[in-house]
Amino acid sequence: MLSLKFWIGLGLLTVVWGAAVPGKAPVDEERMHPHLLTSPRLRTISGEETQEFWHSASKKLIREKLEFVRNTKKAKNIILFLGDGMGLTTLAAARSYIGGEELKLSFEEFPFTGLSKTYSVDKIVPDSACTSTSYLCGVKANYGTIGVNAHVKRGDCAAMANERNHVFSLGKWAIDAGKAAGLVTTTRVTHASPSGVYAHVADREWENNAVLEEACGELSEGLEDIAVQLIHGEVGSKLKVMLGGGKRSFYSPEHYDKGRRTDGRNLVKEFEALDAGNTFVKTQKKLLNVNATETGRLLGLFSKSHMHYHLEQLADPDNNEPTLEEMTQKAIEVLETEEQGYFLFVEGGKIDISHHDTMARIALDETAELSKAVRKAREMTNPEETLIVVTSDHSHTFSVSGYQPRGSDIFGAAKAKGKDGKPYLALSYANGKSFQDYYNTETHEREDPTSLPTIGDFDQLFPAMVPLESETHGGEDVGVFASGPWAHLFTGVYEQNTIPHMMAFAACVGDGLTACD
Repeated sequence: MLSLKFWIGLGLLTVVWGAAVPGKAPVDEERMHPHLLTSPRLRTISGEETQEFWHSASKKLIREKLEFVRNTKKAKNIILFLGDGMGLTTLAAARSYIGGEELKLSFEEFPFTGLSKTYSVDKIVPDSACTSTSYLCGVKANYGTIGVNAHVKRGDCAAMANERNHVFSLGKWAIDAGKAAGLVTTTRVTHASPSGVYAHVADREWENNAVLEEACGELSEGLEDIAVQLIHGEVGSKLKVMLGGGKRSFYSPEHYDKGRRTDGRNLVKEFEALDAGNTFVKTQKKLLNVNATETGRLLGLFSKSHMHYHLEQLADPDNNEPTLEEMTQKAIEVLETEEQGYFLFVEGGKIDISHHDTMARIALDETAELSKAVRKAREMTNPEETLIVVTSDHSHTFSVSGYQPRGSDIFGAAKAKGKDGKPYLALSYANGKSFQDYYNTETHEREDPTSLPTIGDFDQLFPAMVPLESETHGGEDVGVFASGPWAHLFTGVYEQNTIPHMMAFAACVGDGLTACD
């Protein structure tokens, strides 16, 4: 039993901590909610000072909700957009980046929203491999694995070989129902997220035969790497559109000097040989010139590894890579030639990669690029027959803080300073490789972040609190935004693996419950 002395001491401590001085707020309140120096808003919106402005806006929203008619038609087309690593904080900061906190990204205008729980079978915080199995195949799995159930641990070659452990994606469900399917990504087409459409592997790293054979040795006989599964696999060989980066896993060095295969194969040539209608492109110009009605299947590989960041593309006068919006548009043009409809997976994958490097400015720009691609897709399709869902696989340890004035530079310093008298940036990460850029380990003091030479550069690193080689994912729920037939199903809080089942329900594909039952 705790002593009376303990409780008296705790009581005294509480009184001192929470003591109020006449005319002043309690000390703890002042610390949590400081009285900052008054600063003018850098952007003003007429009427915000009045209650009428906010009342009117609320009434308008309620009327829109009341007038909305739920669409319960069968979805002819289904499109899943993924912002890799696009957590809720990223969305909030991106609004400031595109022009103001009160603005919305294109998909935030969608009528129905929900939250997805992202944990995997074996991890609280997942990676992009097991999550792709979840939101594409409808099954939660183990960290690092793709297109297999949780009987397969990462790196388990024997379990991967057992086809009973394989799970199939919404892409296959659509193909089996007579629809076309395709994928678009700004990462390698063999990377974790797009691989969930077509691959079954025990390790996301097995993108080519060299790494697979090194990992599995004799057990690799009969196993196919991810690139081979895209060209010759049960699902990959039937995809109508495949656009992104990652040429290196499709070639041996004798066919492409940066190739990483060791089996002498040229998978691009093999793709072209499969059918006279198969088209391969490797530049923005050639992609834009593709005639959708004259193309059978379309493969586009625009870079050795991941495609460049959009801001890098803008800075390069010799850039020959398409934007995510351009790839999305061409994919839809090709898929729209299919009478039975289609499934399309589109990934803005470099939101995640820039967050891993604590490059917040790039992450927000990549988010804005995803928003453009979603807007283009909604413009090109009929909302009465096309279901579009936008979500993320996981978040990051990214935060926005500091009570900065409305309209201020989201990448700038917060209004107040730290206890050490130095400013701090409004954007930061809980961990990552930038720790030593902002903390002097010899003097044990923070650096003044506004004095660093990289401030303002598009590839500037933002502060990290714990030194790591790469910033980690976050484990909180992520947003889901839906528009089109049966979009109202996507409200609430649910497991991430429910997403493809709800999309399949709307389109009447797969073996589960459907709207056509």
